[in-house]
Amino acid sequence: MKYHLKRHLRRLATERSYQIIAGSAAALVLAGGTGAALTATDDAPTRQENTAAVAELGSRLGDTASRSEARIAVPSPSASPSASPSSSPRRSPSASPSAKVADPDTTTRKATPKPPSSKVLDYDYQAQTTYYYCGPAAVRNALSATGIERSQDTLAVALGTTEMGTNSAEDTTRVLNQQVKGDPYRTRMIPGTATKAQIDRLQADVVNAVRNGRAVVSNVVGDATDTNGGWHSFPGGHYIAVVGYQNDGRTVRIADSADPSLPSYWISTIDLANWMATRGYSA
Repeated sequence: MKYHLKRHLRRLATERSYQIIAGSAAALVLAGGTGAALTATDDAPTRQENTAAVAELGSRLGDTASRSEARIAVPSPSASPSASPSSSPRRSPSASPSAKVADPDTTTRKATPKPPSSKVLDYDYQAQTTYYYCGPAAVRNALSATGIERSQDTLAVALGTTEMGTNSAEDTTRVLNQQVKGDPYRTRMIPGTATKAQIDRLQADVVNAVRNGRAVVSNVVGDATDTNGGWHSFPGGHYIAVVGYQNDGRTVRIADSADPSLPSYWISTIDLANWMATRGYSA
C-alpha cells in the first residue's frame, strides 16, 4: 500500500500546474485512507476497500485532468483578442470625425474693408490759364489732391500741349505717373458708346482712385448735363478732373477748369462715361 501511495504522489508532483489543486485533494483523501489502512493492517477487507477507493479516485483525477487540459487547449471565444473590448485600438482625439482643424486661410485672412459710400478729395482748384490749357489744368488740379504742386506751363511741356490742345488720355496717364510714386495710373479707353461693363469699370476706377487719395483725369467731347441741370458743351474736346464720388460711385464730382464761376459740379457716372465716348480717362 505504501508503495502505491508514493508512486501516486510522485505522479501528482509531475503533473501540470492546473492539476496541483486536484492532486492535493487526492493526497488528503489518500492520506485519510492510508491512516485507516495502517490502523487496521490485519483487516484484509479494509485494505481491499481502500485499494479500490484509490483506484477509483485515480480514474476520476485522470478524467478531471483531461477535461482541464481540454479547456486550456481550446480557448473560449470570449477570450479572443478581437472580441476583447480592452484590446480594440483607441482612436486618437485628433482622428475623431468631430474634431475640427483650424484653417489657416480662414483664421488669418482679413476681409477687405468696404469703401465709404461717398468721398471728396481735398484739392486746390485752379482755372486754366489759356483756352487750350485744359489738359495741363486738369492734371494740375488732380495732382494737387496728392499734395503735388506743379505749374500749368510745366505740365504743358510734359504733356506736349499745343494750341491744338493735348493729344489723348495716354499723355495724361504718362505725366501723372511721372509725378506720382508707384505708377498707379492706367489708361481706359471707350472707343464708342459706353457699354454697361465700361460704365461699371469707370465707377470702380473712380471709387478706387479717390479712396486712395488720387483724382481721375477724363478726356470728354460733346455735351453733358449735370445733376443740377447745368449744360456743358465741348465740341472739340476737353479735360476735366474727377475729385470725388457719392452713392457708391454712381455720381461723381467734377473739377472743371473751363469756367472759374462754376469750378465744380456733380454728374452721373453713366453720363460721364457717355461724355467720354471715343476718348478715355486716366485712373
